[in-house]
Amino acid sequence: MREADTARARYVTLALIAILLLSVVIAATIGPYAIPPLEIANAIARKIAGTPGPETIDTVLFRIRLPRIAAAAFVGAALACAGATYQTIFRNPLISPDVLGVSSGAGLGAVVGILLSFSVAGIQLAGFVGGLAVVGIVVSLASVLRSQNETLVLVLAGIVIGTLASSGIAFIKTIADPYEQLPAITFWLLGSLSGVKAEDLTGLIVPVTIGFAPLIALRWRIGVLSLGDDDARSLGVSVARLRLIVIVASTLMTASAVAISGVIGWVGLMVPHMSRFLVGPRYDRLLPASALLGAAFVVIVDTLARSIAKTEIPLGVLTALTGAPVFVWLLVRGKKPWSGA
Repeated sequence: MREADTARARYVTLALIAILLLSVVIAATIGPYAIPPLEIANAIARKIAGTPGPETIDTVLFRIRLPRIAAAAFVGAALACAGATYQTIFRNPLISPDVLGVSSGAGLGAVVGILLSFSVAGIQLAGFVGGLAVVGIVVSLASVLRSQNETLVLVLAGIVIGTLASSGIAFIKTIADPYEQLPAITFWLLGSLSGVKAEDLTGLIVPVTIGFAPLIALRWRIGVLSLGDDDARSLGVSVARLRLIVIVASTLMTASAVAISGVIGWVGLMVPHMSRFLVGPRYDRLLPASALLGAAFVVIVDTLARSIAKTEIPLGVLTALTGAPVFVWLLVRGKKPWSGA
């Protein structure tokens, strides 16, 4: 049975890789200036060889379209991995960066950075501090207000603190410069990748990779946390230290994504459950599946956002249209088993 599950997970992972590559190719061809797949392949070959090509194609492909696709892939992977990790370590299928308030906290930090005219790196750092602060407050409240249903306290605390962070964002909007700062703040609230440039990718890829590294390195121990703290300790896992490392890593990934794309909801809740349906609850399988599926999902949604209407649709609108039915499905699903080491 385990061999069959392992083979299934392997095939699913290969299929997700193929889906991601196909979504990238399709996204690269679609836009106001359509570029056929063969032209894309030729342009990439010329780029590798260092030979010049048509200026229009090179500009559209390498300065605009491919950087945006790369950003969408890393944002989707970061949010999905963070959601899968939070759900595992807190043993709650309804936990996500949105529910825990991480996205709101990171958004508040980023908005404060915009208000104070920080650099891009400063805005990302402010987003990380805001997201980490919110998670720290939420976890502390859940620990202090222990009850018969600690996970419920965790979710409620996340909703309350996240609402306070959202109120802070609304307050800053009222005092921001309506001509320069307010449009930038609105960007964070709606979620968009329209302003991504090639030089912005370093500030996304590096922290997301740094955050992902400990998750993949500690994937076996993180999976053990889904059994409960007592069982994890009996297996030699330092629960408090591991949970701190995982929270910091997941928050870094979420804050980095929010800093470049704004607040994109539902990805961290919906994609891990879709991945769990495909590969099962084991974290060592769930993490890469969530990364691949999250990347492909946001690439597809971003492609739809910039192509299905004359004006670009905010990413948060499209992800909410998909995520809300999934959330209802989770409520209907009830308490069926979902976790596993």
